Amino acid sequence: MSVSTGGSVRSVRTLTAATTSLVVDVSSGVPRVLHWGARLDDDPAHEQFLATLSEAQYGADGLPGQHRYPGVLPEQSAGWMGTPGLEGHRDGTAFSTRFVATGHELSGQPDQGQVLVSRAVDEAVQVALTTTIELSAEGVARVKAALTNTAQSGTFTVNGMRLVLPVPTEAQEILDFTGRHLRERSPQRHPFHAGTHVREGRRGRTGSDASLLLAAGTAHFGFRSGEVWAVHTAWSGNHVTFAELGLNGLRVLGGGEILLPGEVTLEPGDTYTTPWLYAVHGNGLDAVAAAFHQHLRARPTHPTSPRPVVLNTWEAVYFDHDVDTLVELATHGAKVGAERFVLDDGWFLGRRDDRKGLGDWQVDPAVWPKGLHPLVEAVRRLGMDFGLWFEPEMVNDDSELARAHPEWILAPGDGRLPLTGRHQHVLNLAIPEAFDHVLESISAAIAEYQIDYIKWDHNRDLVEAGDRLTGRAKVHAQTLAAYALMDELRRRHPGLEIESCSSGGGRVDLEVLQRTDRVWASDCIDPLERQRIQRWTGLVLPAEMVGSHVGAPTAHTTDRTHSLAFRAATALFGHFGIEWDLRNASPDELNELRDWVTLYKQERDLLHSGTAVHCDYPDDAYWAHGVVSQDRTRALFTFVTLDTSAAAQQGRITLPALDPDLAYRIEPIPLSAGALVRTRSGQPSWWVDRPVISGKALEAIGLQAPMLYPEQALVFRLIADQTTENRS
Repeated sequence: MSVSTGGSVRSVRTLTAATTSLVVDVSSGVPRVLHWGARLDDDPAHEQFLATLSEAQYGADGLPGQHRYPGVLPEQSAGWMGTPGLEGHRDGTAFSTRFVATGHELSGQPDQGQVLVSRAVDEAVQVALTTTIELSAEGVARVKAALTNTAQSGTFTVNGMRLVLPVPTEAQEILDFTGRHLRERSPQRHPFHAGTHVREGRRGRTGSDASLLLAAGTAHFGFRSGEVWAVHTAWSGNHVTFAELGLNGLRVLGGGEILLPGEVTLEPGDTYTTPWLYAVHGNGLDAVAAAFHQHLRARPTHPTSPRPVVLNTWEAVYFDHDVDTLVELATHGAKVGAERFVLDDGWFLGRRDDRKGLGDWQVDPAVWPKGLHPLVEAVRRLGMDFGLWFEPEMVNDDSELARAHPEWILAPGDGRLPLTGRHQHVLNLAIPEAFDHVLESISAAIAEYQIDYIKWDHNRDLVEAGDRLTGRAKVHAQTLAAYALMDELRRRHPGLEIESCSSGGGRVDLEVLQRTDRVWASDCIDPLERQRIQRWTGLVLPAEMVGSHVGAPTAHTTDRTHSLAFRAATALFGHFGIEWDLRNASPDELNELRDWVTLYKQERDLLHSGTAVHCDYPDDAYWAHGVVSQDRTRALFTFVTLDTSAAAQQGRITLPALDPDLAYRIEPIPLSAGALVRTRSGQPSWWVDRPVISGKALEAIGLQAPMLYPEQALVFRLIADQTTENRS
């Protein structure tokens, strides 16, 4: 369906999919969302009713004609006194816009995906605005805006553009995330206070402290309860996400790109387009996550092959590369069932530590006199894919590239270099010659060794990131260049997979994920830390996109020691891998690890296609989560203890999302690891007796939680009984 303005065309349009509707008023210059939330029928009466509720009125601040709801790009000319949608000017003038609508088109069908494109102009300021609002078949909304300089002469400087969506008064609490290297996506929660709660990322990458999601919800909302509205700013450079409660009582969630001075100046005919602002509404955080997961899985570029078991060399050997050692490691990996071998940092020219070599993407002949061919051939003989580590956007001072082209380093332009991070600087990919150098170097290596997979790292923030010759800020251009580099490598090498790694989880956003197949959630693979990191990363990313590895018994980043059962049970609920020097593992450990790999292969279709569920439980020391198949006939759950509990005994944990009319047989995982899980009071009866219980009872009553010692996990299946159905 396609509808344009003119004649008696409706000025309010409804986009509907799954459990969500967006009702949009396109009569004014900037579209105004009148309703974002629970599903409504595509009914003109509903639309008219909502339009009357938002009609122009005197605001609390006394402005006549102030709309109840702002446009998705809020304008002060329409009475919005909060965070402005557009900040820009012509040499200090033409700083305020008043857009007038010129047309719109609505295409698509409800529940199949719809796109609403609205156009407007400001003849006085001489700019045009195109706003796109999409609602996918899975119920994921996204919004972007494009601003064009329509003047015959003169530039228009864009200082910032931010998009917003309204949320109702019922949204009383805010949940977002902060963090650091090795502790990404740590939650923080507080009331929705008056004013603006702003989360800015000025690191030139998404950042370990970035809020993957900003959610507002009804009081005490959880994974399975409460109404939730959530947004995500899809941009890998400087960005902002915010929640705002204005004087008129209106609540909005918004986001956009943060532009440094002079980064976007539009010459006549030029256009600046904002990043996408993604938005999902649902009942409980699990519903929000399910919509994101379904949306990502529906992409044409989403990986469809079974996610291979990865053996990564980093924590096994670090920079100590030796062909015989690595072949031995690969041999052990193949014996336990690894399917992809990834050679991490240290293979290229002069790279014996992290102080030199970045930018010189040639195999070091001092270590590899025959190139990587002996290792690649051995890995392929063992039946594994071959992957290789790169850090394409970076350069060491001590490198052939930096000595040849110091002007290619991002710097403020006054003759000095910015602070280093990990002994490295950032390469200015906005310089065509620098871009081509990196592209051709990496492309040549991919072609020569038929590389299947790139671990794409980005180990430092962008500090004072400017063109060294002109002094102009370049974070915006650098971000676009990094995307273009990924796009071109994938175009040249169909089938190439890319992992987004950035000091671990520092570049995790939905724009980089348009070009990558998984993320490295954190450099910390301590399973206790990973339980928390993966829990919150999963609010947006499905398990198959989150790399999760079994590390050494004693974690390299925390010095904690954990059982193999806990390490593997944690890695199981992601894209499973191994990052452990298996040459030092005992025969018993190798046998147990092989059992876990076998389990992952048996269950990865369920894990990577099913619905992720989390059980709300009042004791933070204890929690449960799992994956339920789309037809709800199978599930895989885990009970986890993160800490000691103040409770003398645990209560029952309910298992959600099952079919109430089916009966399920409980099947403890038949692994040697199961005997290693220690409890304080013996195994619960359901673990021993394997009863058949209805889905209705499992959700309403649940299972008695076992008294596990800290940092333990039980994993079990639920299988719909083929001979019994519960119809009560």
